[in-house]
Formats: sequence, C-alpha cells, structure tokens
Amino acid sequence: MKQMLIDDERLARQIDFLVEIDRLKHVLRRAYLPGTDRNENTAEHSWHLAVAVLVLAEYAAEPVDLARVVCMALIHDIVEIDAGDTFFFDAVGALDKAEREQRAAERLFGLLPPDQADGFRAAWDEFEARQSPEARFASALDRFMPLIHNYLTEGRAWRQHGVRPEQVLAMTTRIDPGAPAIAAAARALVAQAQAAGYFDAVGETAHAS
Repeated sequence: MKQMLIDDERLARQIDFLVEIDRLKHVLRRAYLPGTDRNENTAEHSWHLAVAVLVLAEYAAEPVDLARVVCMALIHDIVEIDAGDTFFFDAVGALDKAEREQRAAERLFGLLPPDQADGFRAAWDEFEARQSPEARFASALDRFMPLIHNYLTEGRAWRQHGVRPEQVLAMTTRIDPGAPAIAAAARALVAQAQAAGYFDAVGETAHAS
C-alpha cells in the first residue's frame, strides 16, 4: 500500500484510521443480501443499521440521544477487522469472542489521536455493556436487521447453518429491552418464516445446533 506523507500528526493518525477501517468492507457476514447471491459485508451492515436507527427511532423503549446511537451503530463492528465476524448462533466462536474483540478495540481505536480514541472506545464499550438506553436500542436493531435479511432470503443462512426457530425466538428477547414493538414484529416474522419452511435445514450444521 502506498504511504501517504502528511505533516500534521493528528490528521495523519485520523487518515490512517480511516484507511484501516476501509478493510471492514472485506469482512463477510453469514447473512445474504436479498436479490443477490453474495453475503453482506460488515460495512454494509453498519451503514444499514445506522439508517435503521434514524428510521425506527420512534420505537425506542426510552428517549435516546440519536447521535450517540448512530455512532454506536457505525463503530460497533469495527473490531471485526481483526476479530472476524462471529455468527450469533456459533457457540464455539462465542467462547473467545470477547477476548478477540477487546484486543481488536485496543489496536484499532488506538490508531486515532488519544482524545478521539478514548471517545470511540467509550462508545464501543457502552454498546457492549448494553446498560444505557442508547446501547439497548442500538443492540435491539443490531439483532433485528439480520432477521430481516434472513426472512427476505427465505432463511438461506439459517438453513445452511442448521439454525432452528426456537434459537431465533430466544434471540428476539435481546430486542425487548431496547424496542419492545420491534421485538414483537421480530417474533411475528419468525412465526411466518417457520410456517413458510424457512428453517428446513440443508447444508452444514451450525456449532450452536
């Protein structure tokens, strides 16, 4: 990769960070993009989630600072550049997920100037802890958006990885604290997906099966 020579140290660090996070476009998720034959990448997921925050803000369980929620949506998965995407239903991958992502957060946010590194890391930690209204809402939509992709692709990733409807229903309980109405819609989609046969297993079996 070509080296950019920038005299301003702060600006150089900020650009280095922006160049590094461009790699998020190469991290593939399990979900497929509707109408295509390819997997969604994590950068696409983060953008879609940020827009969903703005569109679905009225369904947040509590008043939220939308700018803070959008920030979490955009940066919450940056760690996947180093840690990779861990499928929600992968019980084996979940064993060291936190450790891998903590190391990634240290390196990636550490590329920024200290004040920005601290701010981004605080937002990431807040999202992971899910203790604030903003984090609960961001987390709720983070769980909901992949469900939509799976529904629109007739459960393609669910079927490939042996995911069962009861597993997805259990996941929807994580939506309730941040957006109960969205959780109810999620459960309705799961019921419709089950009735349509979107959980009929094919291909490999997930670790969590």
